[in-house]
Amino acid sequence: MLSSDKIARINELAKKSKTVGLTQEEAKEQSRLRAEYLTAFRSSMKETIEKVRVFDSTGQEVTPKKLRNIQMRKKLH
Repeated sequence: MLSSDKIARINELAKKSKTVGLTQEEAKEQSRLRAEYLTAFRSSMKETIEKVRVFDSTGQEVTPKKLRNIQMRKKLH
């Protein structure tokens, strides 16, 4: 994930944009930071989902085949 400094800056720019507005440079910085945040978030979410195993109420694994194939390819389970 992003550093706490970058997340704080994203929040600072968001607050400023709602109150007084941003300069062109700040708007570009905000866009860049948001894109960086989204990239990190998507990567983290993908890694989490790829590690998930799904079981039904009887204890049978019902993980989707596509996900099982990814897990086997990456030797996760």
